Amino acid sequence: MKREAVRTAGAPAAIGPYSQAVRAGGFLFCSGQIPLDPSTGKLVDGGIEAQAECVLKNLEAVLTAGGATLRSVVKTTVYLVDLGDFPAMNGVYGKFFPEDPPARATVQVVKLPAGARVEIDAVATVG
Repeated sequence: MKREAVRTAGAPAAIGPYSQAVRAGGFLFCSGQIPLDPSTGKLVDGGIEAQAECVLKNLEAVLTAGGATLRSVVKTTVYLVDLGDFPAMNGVYGKFFPEDPPARATVQVVKLPAGARVEIDAVATVG
């Protein structure tokens, strides 16, 4: 099976030894995105809504670079530092996935990179 790393300047560069996404077997496996502004590499200002919107825009840029769209996402995992942020994050998430949303798991974690409050990864179909 062919395996290809995907990179885009439209989302933050990887901050470790991983790819923004990998395309393999008709799927695109997107690494978790955190709310970093791709042009500055810094955490966006604002609360959970601003962070969730940035994360989903970053994820959309990676999907586009890999030949997928938000509509082709089949599974996401949402990582929250505080599950109390779930309703606000969910409101933003729903705007990006308004119809037939993907399967999803949401978990609370102790800490995320760069002081982020939310991280989202995804799997999408390609082609």
